[in-house]
Amino acid sequence: MKPGGPVLVAIRLQDSGIIRAKLHVLSATGGLFVLAKALEQGEFVEVTFQTSQGSVRGMAEMLPPTRKSTRGCLQPFRFVALEDEDHTRLRMAMESLLDKTVISVRSGKGSSL
Repeated sequence: MKPGGPVLVAIRLQDSGIIRAKLHVLSATGGLFVLAKALEQGEFVEVTFQTSQGSVRGMAEMLPPTRKSTRGCLQPFRFVALEDEDHTRLRMAMESLLDKTVISVRSGKGSSL
């Protein structure tokens, strides 16, 4: 599901520091980043981002980029390790987003599905 607004992500690389990205899509198992430049497929990174329920931090594996352009790329990732507290915050944040989406659609304020 898409976050309710822009969500910035700090991605810690194993060998070259931290880069910034935007979270485009999020699920319980991973998501999709908007990056200035694609990361290596199979690279393991630490990701940290804020949700409505607090900060979520975990390890992720980068998957093959889906779209590249001069302005950046979309690159999926999958979580490979989340602490119990981070997993709980992620699940609660996704439930909150889902509730807002359902309320918006029922009230006629959201886009049709």
